[in-house]
Order: sequence, then structure tokens, then C-alpha cells
Amino acid sequence: MLDTIARTQGEAIETASRYCAESIGGGGVVHTFGTGHSRIPVEELFPRYGSYPGFHPIVELSMTFHTQVVGANGQRQAMFIERVEGLAEQILANFTLRETDAIIVFSASGLNAVPIEIAQQARKSGLRVIAVTALAESRSAPVRHSSGTRLADHADVVIDLCTPPGDALCSIDGLDVPVGPGSTLAAVAIVNEIKVRVAELLTAAGTMPPVLTSKALVGAEDSAARFEAAYLEHGRRAAEVLRGTP
Repeated sequence: MLDTIARTQGEAIETASRYCAESIGGGGVVHTFGTGHSRIPVEELFPRYGSYPGFHPIVELSMTFHTQVVGANGQRQAMFIERVEGLAEQILANFTLRETDAIIVFSASGLNAVPIEIAQQARKSGLRVIAVTALAESRSAPVRHSSGTRLADHADVVIDLCTPPGDALCSIDGLDVPVGPGSTLAAVAIVNEIKVRVAELLTAAGTMPPVLTSKALVGAEDSAARFEAAYLEHGRRAAEVLRGTP
């Protein structure tokens, strides 16, 4: 799967990286959004050791809180909520969508209403939209959204996770269905490729933000200073896109 991504998705990843570098280098943000397990690449981009401000995570707990499984806050509710049309508009009502910013939307299936409408609304507002989705999965199932579209239909660039329909990769003798989903591994690999490439572009342009760096690399005092600088820079950028009264 990773070999396929490396062989086929390089151009899309490079284009996405340049979009991100232009937004972050210009002082703006790249919003990141995903529901279900697609919140994982959102968190992988920022904040993590070796990451930096500019990527602005948007995660709704109602669609991403999995460990309860059943009962209150259970999976039935989460899987229902991510298919509710109109919710994306309410989520994005909290933010000022600027043409100079970009957004990455993650959805393995590319079929649920909320990620589709997040991309749709962002694109209407002039943001460059990057979709990270599994095209084989998305195309193998009928559309669910009333518009008759999938996530990939609302993106300026599409990065394919290269996972099969059903996501699971490993067949086991005596078991009638595969196990071991690959979309998270694929998404995390892709976003780290983007993160590193964007850092190259920002550094070359002299616009690289502070990096969250372990004390194992720079010592405790320097690490703490870099974390504080990164948090303050993230806060500054986040405040500029949080919608309020001018």
C-alpha cells in the first residue's frame, strides 16, 4: 500500500504541500478536518513532536469519541451524526473562511455528509481544498449525500489512500473476512510526507514557524521555549480565524 502511494501520489502530495506552504508562509492556516478515525491524521499534523503551527485542527468530539463504544456517546450515535446534512455549516460558522487559507479534509469513504459539506463550503468560500480519501472505496459504494456527490468531487487536489473497498488488508486462513484496516497507516504516512515537504518549502522561503522539539534533541530549557513559542504562534493564527464581531 505504501509503495503504491509512493509510486502514484507524488504529484498530488507535492501540489498539496505547495498549497499548504503558501497559506502557512503567508501567515495563515491550513484547516484540517476529519470524522471517525479520520481524526487521527488531523492530530498527527499538529500538535506532535516535530510539528509546527499553521495546521489548524478542527475536530468534533461527537463524531470522533470512540472508546465508549456503546451507551452514551456510543458508536451508533457518532456514525449517525457524521451523516447528518447541514451540520458542517454550523461547524464552519465558528470560523472565518479566508481565500488565502487552505483545508485538508480526511475521509476514507468520502461518502458521509459532514466531510463532503465541509469541503463544499470551504471551496465556495475560495479556500483551496485538499481531499485525502480512498478512491476505490468511495467509488465502490452508492452516494449517500443528497447532492449525489462524494468528497473527491469538491477538492482542488485529491490524494488517494490507495486502500481497497472495506479497508481491511489481511486475510487469515479460517476467517471469512479480512482484518487490519490500512487507511490510518496510509493517512499518517501521507500527512507526514506533507509536513516534511512543507517544512522544506517554508525553510527555503525563510517563513518556518517554531517546531515542537523534544528535550532529547535540544535540552529541557530550549524545548520548553520552543513549545511556548509554537503554542503562542498557533494561538495567534487560530484567533485570526475564530469568527467573532470585528
